[in-house]
Amino acid sequence: MSIPGFDSWLGSAQGRYVTDWEQRKLDEAVADIFGFNALQIGMPQYDFLRANRIPLRQKTGEFGAVDVLSEMTALPFASHSTDLIVLPHVLEFSADPHQILREVERILIPEGQVVIVGFNPLSLWGLKQKLDRSGDFPWNGNYLSITRLADWLQLLGFEVDRGTLGCYAPPFIQQKWLRRWHLIESAGERWWSFSGGVYLLRAIKRVHGIRLITPDWRKKAVRAKALRPVTHKEGHGH
Repeated sequence: MSIPGFDSWLGSAQGRYVTDWEQRKLDEAVADIFGFNALQIGMPQYDFLRANRIPLRQKTGEFGAVDVLSEMTALPFASHSTDLIVLPHVLEFSADPHQILREVERILIPEGQVVIVGFNPLSLWGLKQKLDRSGDFPWNGNYLSITRLADWLQLLGFEVDRGTLGCYAPPFIQQKWLRRWHLIESAGERWWSFSGGVYLLRAIKRVHGIRLITPDWRKKAVRAKALRPVTHKEGHGH
């Protein structure tokens, strides 16, 4: 099974424009994350873990050239077994993004990290998605705002570590128009950073330690009073 129109869009000018930015930013985001197991969920056409040095790097998903074929809402990996997870455009094209995030939280180790890439609804790309009724990819997704996504992550015990936005050009179809708008990328990052068409969010799974209750040695010990033995006379009421 595959997403209709997904592969053809990836080969289009829009697709290349978006994925080129995502590849660069993901390379930067995962380069300094260490551990033993890394997992990319979705978009197997790209190696978004290529800049990472974790020994075991795998791809999983419901279609394509993946290492492990699986449903994203029921990942076949042990709990607390994965150090890094990359989610490129998975949540906005899923019927149950909450469950995917719950599965991500389950298999990540404490202090493990997740890197999420998605379309920003508060952008020209988001406006195109709201107005487009063609049903074509990528306008048929349910775009999630950074604020909403951060709230979901916080409820699951994650702490957002960093975020960035890019792709400030309007969603032109032709390469020449996207190229002409290339000069606004740096200006967009400086002046209109909230309006980038695509965002990257990195979050860390926090596990709060158990607070041990220890004795308060500052308190003085209470001495038990010795009982005076009862005499024979006292015992008979004399």
